[in-house]
Amino acid sequence: MRWVLAGLIFAASTAVAQERRPSHCIAIAGSAPGIEYLHKAAWQDPVPQFSVRISYIAHASFLIQTPGGLNAVTDFTGFIGGAKLIPDIVTMNHAHDTHWTAYPDPAIPHVLPGWGEFGQGIEHHLDLGELLVRNVSTDIRSVYGGVEKRGNSIFVFEVEGLCIGHLGHLHHVPSDEQFAALGRLDVVMAAVDGGTTMPLPEMISVLRRLKSSVIIPMHWFSGYSLDRFLTGIRDDFPVVRDRVSEIEVSLRTLPDRPTVVVLEPRYLMELE
Repeated sequence: MRWVLAGLIFAASTAVAQERRPSHCIAIAGSAPGIEYLHKAAWQDPVPQFSVRISYIAHASFLIQTPGGLNAVTDFTGFIGGAKLIPDIVTMNHAHDTHWTAYPDPAIPHVLPGWGEFGQGIEHHLDLGELLVRNVSTDIRSVYGGVEKRGNSIFVFEVEGLCIGHLGHLHHVPSDEQFAALGRLDVVMAAVDGGTTMPLPEMISVLRRLKSSVIIPMHWFSGYSLDRFLTGIRDDFPVVRDRVSEIEVSLRTLPDRPTVVVLEPRYLMELE
C-alpha cells in the first residue's frame, strides 16, 4: 500500500505558500452572512479570490478548486474525463468500486483512502496551507451483511473560511459525537439514492440537522430518484436547478437560508 503511506507522509510534511483563511467548522456558528447568489463558471477558469469552485463530475465525484490553484477530487475512481488534470488530492471510499480505485496515478501527491485495516478506520489531517482536508469515520454495511466499523469516511475541506463536507457512501445517521466532529458545514454533498446508502427520510433528517447553506445532491441514479429527494425536501429548503455543473461559492455569497443546489454531472473535458 505504498500510495497510502505516501499520502500520510506528505500530509505531515507538505505545505504550500498560500495561507488558509480560518474557518468556523468546529465553532458554533450562526447563519452565514450575505444573500448574494452563487456564481457559475467553467472548471478551467481561474477561481476568484475568497471563493471555491465545485464541479460535479459523476456519481459521487466532485472537483473542488481553490484560488491558489489546488485541485481535490472526491470519491476518486481513476477516471474524471478527458481532461489532462492531475489532482493534488484525491479522497476515496470503498463501499463500492464506483467510489475508489486500487491504482491511482502515482503522480497524484496525496491519496486519502477513507478506510484503514478492517474495523480500525483511519485519520487524516492534511494541511496544505490554503486547504485543510480531514475526515470523520463512519460505519458501513459489509459484503456479508454485517457492519464494518469505521469502514468509510466523511471528508471535510476547509478553504477560504468555508467548510465543505462530502458525506460519502453514508449508511447511517451520524452519532452526536460524529456531528460534533464535523462541525458547521457551509456546503454539503449528500447521497440521495434512497437505497444503497440511506433511506431518504433518514438522509433528509441528517440534512435538517446540518442546516448547511448549500446542499448538493449526489449519487442519484436517475431523474426519478433525484425527483423523489427533491419532493421530500422542498417543504424544508428551497431548490435551485439551473442545469449547470459548476458553481463558485464564498462566505459572502452563501444563501441566507439552507438551499438545495442541483448540479448536473459532467466529466471534465479540455475546453477551447
